[in-house]
Amino acid sequence: MEEIQSQSDNYRSSSSSASSPASRVPSSNFFYLRKPGSLRQPISFEDSPEWEDTDVDVRVEEGGDTINVAATPASPCLSKLNSGSLPSPPLPENAVVARKIAGSSVVWKDLTVTIKGKRKYSDKVVKSSSGYALPGTMTVIMGPAKSGKSTLLRAIAGRLHHSAKMYGEVFVNGTKSHLPYGSYGFVERETTLIGSLTVREHLYYSALLQLPGFFCQKKTVVEDAIHAMSLSDYANKLIGGHCYMKGIPNGERRRVSIARELVMRPHILFIDEPLYHLDSVSALLMMVTLKKLASTGFTLIFTIYQSSTEVFGLFDRICLLSNGNTLFFGETLACLQHFSNAGFPCPIMQSPSDHFLRAINTDFDRIIAMCKNWQDDHGDFSSVNMDTAVAIRTLEATYKSSADAAAVETMILKLTEKEGPYLKSKGKASSATRIAVLTWRSLLIMSREWKYYWLRLIICMLLTLCIGTVFSGLGHSLSSVVMRVAAIFAFISFTSLLSIAGAPSLLKEIKIYASEESNGHSGAIVFLLGQLLSSIPFLFLISISSSLVFYFLIGLRDEFSLLMYFVLNFFICLLVNEGLMLLITSLWLHVFWSVLTLVSIHVVMMLSAGYLRIRNALPGPVWTYPISYIAFHTYSIQGLLENEYLGTSFAVGEVRTISGIQALRSAYDISSNSNSKWENLLVLFLMAIAYRILVLLVLHFRVGKNESVLKFCRCNQDTNNPR
Repeated sequence: MEEIQSQSDNYRSSSSSASSPASRVPSSNFFYLRKPGSLRQPISFEDSPEWEDTDVDVRVEEGGDTINVAATPASPCLSKLNSGSLPSPPLPENAVVARKIAGSSVVWKDLTVTIKGKRKYSDKVVKSSSGYALPGTMTVIMGPAKSGKSTLLRAIAGRLHHSAKMYGEVFVNGTKSHLPYGSYGFVERETTLIGSLTVREHLYYSALLQLPGFFCQKKTVVEDAIHAMSLSDYANKLIGGHCYMKGIPNGERRRVSIARELVMRPHILFIDEPLYHLDSVSALLMMVTLKKLASTGFTLIFTIYQSSTEVFGLFDRICLLSNGNTLFFGETLACLQHFSNAGFPCPIMQSPSDHFLRAINTDFDRIIAMCKNWQDDHGDFSSVNMDTAVAIRTLEATYKSSADAAAVETMILKLTEKEGPYLKSKGKASSATRIAVLTWRSLLIMSREWKYYWLRLIICMLLTLCIGTVFSGLGHSLSSVVMRVAAIFAFISFTSLLSIAGAPSLLKEIKIYASEESNGHSGAIVFLLGQLLSSIPFLFLISISSSLVFYFLIGLRDEFSLLMYFVLNFFICLLVNEGLMLLITSLWLHVFWSVLTLVSIHVVMMLSAGYLRIRNALPGPVWTYPISYIAFHTYSIQGLLENEYLGTSFAVGEVRTISGIQALRSAYDISSNSNSKWENLLVLFLMAIAYRILVLLVLHFRVGKNESVLKFCRCNQDTNNPR
C-alpha cells in the first residue's frame, strides 16, 4: 500500500506540473466536474461537494411490456445533453423518431469468462464483472486492446465462442434467461455489407430474410431504419467499398450495418466498436445518432477503445476494463471523480478517455522505458512517468471499497428482485422465402459485379475462341482423332482452371453467410440452395455460349442431340467445379491459399485425366486409385469422346474399316457401351451433389461456429482497401 500511495502521489504531482510548464497549476485546472450553475468556471475535484449517485427507480407495469425508469438527478452528469458539463453537439434537425421502442433492462452479475490459451498468465478473459444497462440509455464498455471488452459484450448477449466458458448470471427484465431471436441486435466490429447494392436494397433484402409478413410492411420497417440512422441522403446510393466502386463513406457504412439490425425492431442493441475506423467527425455524428436512437427507448450497450471529449460527454454509463478486471462501473462523471479519488485526476488539456487509457494501458510502460533517457535531459515527458500496474491495482482497490460499487450492487438488487415481462421470440421468414430472397439477391449482385462474373464470361469466351481457332479445320479423317482428343482435353481443363477466378466472389458470399448466420438470418442449407439456384443461370450462360463456339469451330458431328449432350456435360462439369471451389474456400477462408490449393488440385486432376497418359497405363497405387477416379475431368472428357465417336467408323485403306472406339484406343480409353456417356454424366451429377454435401458440413462445423471467417474477412478487407 505504501508503494501504491507513493505512486499515486507522484502521479498527482506530475499531472499538475505537466499542465503548466512555468509553475504548478492549481487543482482548479482539473475541470471536468462542474457545480450546477457554474458552467464556465472550472473547479477541482477536491473542492467539489460529495454528490450522491442518481437514484433510479425501476417500475415494471403489470400486464405491460415496458420498464419505466424514473431518474432523480442529484448530480450533474456528462451523459445528459442538457447538463452543461461539456459542450454537446445539438441533435440534427428533423431527427425525432415517432416510433417508440419498449427497451429492456440488462443486468450482469459476477460475470467471468474463461478461454483456454487466450491469455499468457490466466485463462480468465473477464473477471467477476457486474453492471447493468437501462432502457433509453447508452452503456459503454471501455478499455485498452485485449482488455476483454468484446468478450464481455458477447457474454452479455449470449454469443460467446463455443470454446469459452461463462460463469455468473445475466438477467433481462429481472429474469435469468437467454435473449430470444429478434429481441436484440448485435453489430460486429467489421461491417459485412454487399457493395453492389444500394443502402435501401440492402436493408430491404435483410428485412425479407429476417421478418415474416407482407412486403409492404417490410418496406415501412426499412424506411423507419433509414430514418432512425439518418441515412436518407444515401438511401439510393451504392454501398460500394471495392477498388473499382467508391461507394458511401465509412461512417455511413457503419450506420448501415446498425440499421440492418434495426429492421427487427429489437429491444436491446449490442455494438462492437461503433467508432471503428471512423474519423473524429464521423465518430461524433455516429454517437449523436445513437444518442437519438437511445432516446426512443432502445437499450444500447457497446464497446469503445477511445473517444473524443465531445463523444465522451454523450455516454450515460461506463464500464472500465483492464486485463479483464472491472476498474469502474457507473456514470461517466462519477468515473472522473473515481480517478481523482484514486490520485489520478484528469489534466485540463486531456480528453477523459485518453486519460483513462493512459492510466490503465500497460503498453505505456514501454513508452516510459523508451523515453527514460530523453526525460533525464529534458525533464518529464508529460505525465507518462508512472507504473501502470500500480495504477490498475490502485483503481481496482479504490473501486471495490467505494460507494460506486455499493450503488451498483444496490441497483442490481433492485433490477433483479422482481421479474418483469419476458421477451418473446419474433417470427422468422419461412425457409422457402429466404431461399427465394437469397437467389434473387445473388442474381442482382451477379448482374452488377462485372469484375467477377461478366469479365469471367468474356475471358472464358476468348479462351474458347483461342482453342477453337488453334484446332479448327481438322476434318473427319482417322488422323484427326488424336487432335480432337487434345482439343476436348484443352477445352475442359483450361476452362475449369479459368473458373478459379471466381474464388474471391465465393469468399464474399461465405463472408455474408457467416454474418447473417451469426444473427440467425440464414442457414447452411438455405445458403447453399440459394447459391446453387442463383449460379445455375450464370453457369448455363457460360456453358452454352462456350460450347457453341467450340463445337462448330472444331467441327464436331452436326447433330442436335449430340450438341445438347455436349452443352449439358460441360454445364454439369462447371457445377462440379463450382462445388469444389466452394469446398476449398470454406475450408481455407483465405483467398491466397484457396486459389493456390485449387490450382494444385486442378493440375493433379489434369495429369490423371487420361490424356497425357492413358488411364489404364497410369501407376496403380496413387494415380489410378484414387486420383483418376475422383478427377471430374476424366468423366467429362470420356463422356464427350463417347458422344462424338460411338457409332462411327473410319476407313483404313480401300476395304477395311475400324470403329471410332478402336480409333481412340491409342489416344484415350473409353467404353464400348452405348449408355456409358450417360453413366459418366450421372457420375458428374453425383459429384456435384457430393461436393455440396461436404460444403454443408464445413459450413455447419467450421464457418457457422468459428470466428476465423470474420478474421479472414478483416485481413482481406484491410489488404484490398489500404488506408
